[in-house]
Amino acid sequence: MSASSVKFEDLIDFVENPDGSLTRNSPFPEVPPSEQIAPGSDQTSLSKDIPLNPTNKTFLRLFRPLNPPQNTKLPLVIYFHGGGFVLYSAATLVFHQTCCDMASHLPALILSVEYRLAPEHRLPAAYEDAMESIRTESEKRLVNDPVLPLARSDKMWDLSLPEGTDRDHGYCNPIVGAGAFEKNEIERLPRCFFRGYHGDPLVDKQKEVVKMLESRGVDVVAKFDEDGFHAVEVFDTSKAKALYDYVKEFVNPTSR
Repeated sequence: MSASSVKFEDLIDFVENPDGSLTRNSPFPEVPPSEQIAPGSDQTSLSKDIPLNPTNKTFLRLFRPLNPPQNTKLPLVIYFHGGGFVLYSAATLVFHQTCCDMASHLPALILSVEYRLAPEHRLPAAYEDAMESIRTESEKRLVNDPVLPLARSDKMWDLSLPEGTDRDHGYCNPIVGAGAFEKNEIERLPRCFFRGYHGDPLVDKQKEVVKMLESRGVDVVAKFDEDGFHAVEVFDTSKAKALYDYVKEFVNPTSR
């Protein structure tokens, strides 16, 4: 089914229910992601769904060109489907196909956001879901990291944070949550040590925290390496020894 075969009056078709919800009558079917090329298909992009916020039942549909240019970094386009915040989905056929086409023609990675719909979830719910879709560069680059994939990280935060909160809570994101601390509470922190690696999905967050602490006058010692991944010290004895040496010097600077 294509958009050209649908009557305009069918595009915005819903019934308001007594409980405040909507019965939505979409002229378009919803389709699953296409993680593999079907035999005989003229498909030019692959796609898959990545959980965004399990509590809100939101997700990201990631599209990539079937034959991306070699040795070239692809731009990332974040896409929000139409429907006036009330109708449709990232899985709706016309929006799915639009993202497929964009991914192959640009070429680019397309991140289509499945956000909550009104009136069941009035604004700013959709805006909040949109902001949740923007991860840090290291999280996008390492979304399928074998040690700490983004979906698993999100799930663990969802299980550990207070109910009804998200990753912008101060327990998870001290940058956003810094205002929740008592006045001068951060400034009273003693000397802090940070160790991070380019291959860790959390490295950008770590660097942000370092900058925030330094801006508040905290004495910070940070050691970030290009070579390494999340929890590499558990698997690599040389990385473990380097960490121990850094900590030893941090605890007793005259121990070298």
